[in-house]
Amino acid sequence: MLDEPEYERWMRSARYTLDSARHDMEAGFYSWACFKAQQAAEYALKALLWGVGRPRYGHSLLRLVGEVGGAPEDVVEACARLDKFYAAPRYADAWSEGSPQDYYTRREAEEAIYYAERVIRFVEERWRSLRRGGGS
Repeated sequence: MLDEPEYERWMRSARYTLDSARHDMEAGFYSWACFKAQQAAEYALKALLWGVGRPRYGHSLLRLVGEVGGAPEDVVEACARLDKFYAAPRYADAWSEGSPQDYYTRREAEEAIYYAERVIRFVEERWRSLRRGGGS
C-alpha cells in the first residue's frame, strides 16, 4: 500500500528546497545553493522510501538511492556528486582558510541543481510507475 500523503509531504519539501537553491544561485549564494540542492535530492529519495513504507534516516544520497534500488547510473552519479555538498558548504572549518562562500562557483551551483533535478525526476518517474502497479 502506497502512502500518497507522506510521499507528497516529502516531495513538497524537495521542490520547495530546490526552488530555494535556484534563488540562492541567482543571488550569488553558491555554497548554499549547492547544499540545498543536496537537501532537495535527499528529501525526494526519502519521499519515495517513506511513501512505500520503508522510512529511512540519514543524509547519504548514495545509501538512500541504494535503498531505493534500480536507479540508472546517471542518478547514482548525481547522488555521489551531491553527497559532497552536504557538510562542506555549511562549515567554515571545512576549509584551511576562508569560508565556504569563498570556494563555490556559479557553475558548481548550476551543476548541483541539475543533479538534484535529475534525482527528483527519477523519484517522480518511479512513483508514477508504482502508482500504476509497476513494482519497485
